[in-house]
Amino acid sequence: MKILLIGGTGTISMAISKQLLEEGHELYLVNRGNRNYELPRNNVHYITCDINDEDRMNDLLEGLTFDAVADFIAFIPEQLERNFRLFSNRTQQFIFISSASAYQKPLSDYRINEGTPLSNPYWSYSQN
Repeated sequence: MKILLIGGTGTISMAISKQLLEEGHELYLVNRGNRNYELPRNNVHYITCDINDEDRMNDLLEGLTFDAVADFIAFIPEQLERNFRLFSNRTQQFIFISSASAYQKPLSDYRINEGTPLSNPYWSYSQN
């Protein structure tokens, strides 16, 4: 599959990038290029840009389509709206990676699943 990750070099996304490469997927990474040194230069297509520069991203994505796009770094709804504008005609599947911190605090049960209420009054990141 042809997969684009927004981020791709963070704590969770680096492991996923490495796994995708091991499985033979064609991998594209959009990031600022600060931590790309941990991945092979010849097996990854790097799109070095701040994703928030939407005009530049549109230029860099010209003519590209993907089987899947995953965002590991969106924090606020406006960033997902930007992603919709950038990728709605460029991918078959969009995956938003959220955080378990968005769920109920304190937890009523140590197991978190889709039925756990979205309610964290302590951290704006989780509330968004």
